[in-house]
Amino acid sequence: MEYIIIVISAIFINNILLAQFLGVCPFLGVSNRLSTSFGMSGAVIFVMTLATIVTYLINYFILQPFDIAYLQTISYILVIAALVQMVEIILKKVSPALFQALGVYLPLITTNCAILGVAILVIQKEYNLMESVVFAVANAIGFGLALILFAGIREHMDLADVPPGIRGVPAALIVAGLLSLAFMGFAGIV
Repeated sequence: MEYIIIVISAIFINNILLAQFLGVCPFLGVSNRLSTSFGMSGAVIFVMTLATIVTYLINYFILQPFDIAYLQTISYILVIAALVQMVEIILKKVSPALFQALGVYLPLITTNCAILGVAILVIQKEYNLMESVVFAVANAIGFGLALILFAGIREHMDLADVPPGIRGVPAALIVAGLLSLAFMGFAGIV
């Protein structure tokens, strides 16, 4: 039951993007087309899960035992950047097709603060490793869901008769606010 609560809460109620406002840059930058949103969502799921596992292990086996927890943020940033580079190199050699599909999105993930935010939240919430993995996957799914919904709405807005004064970024920000309000409607579930 605990895992179900973590999943529902991370995807709908405390959505990393729409409730905690982490990862807004790729949200606004990559959400012009559904195809790019699906690619970015897949890359975020993979990297967020892997980064959370590695940073969790680093925290509990290196930072805490040596009493250097104050290096948490900088070490997490380095780990995330190194993981993204490592994943990029491995994908390039092992699966060129998958590398072509995700290659453009992997460098963007290095600067995605949602990945760092989830890694830090796992430690703050004192989750065990399994809860951390479930939390990371659920947050990545929530990020992807919000990104794909937003991209779909933006594609439909391209066809709509939007007043000239709010075309582009202003309309996108209004839609993002409305999408955030829609997700707030799930607040009473858990």
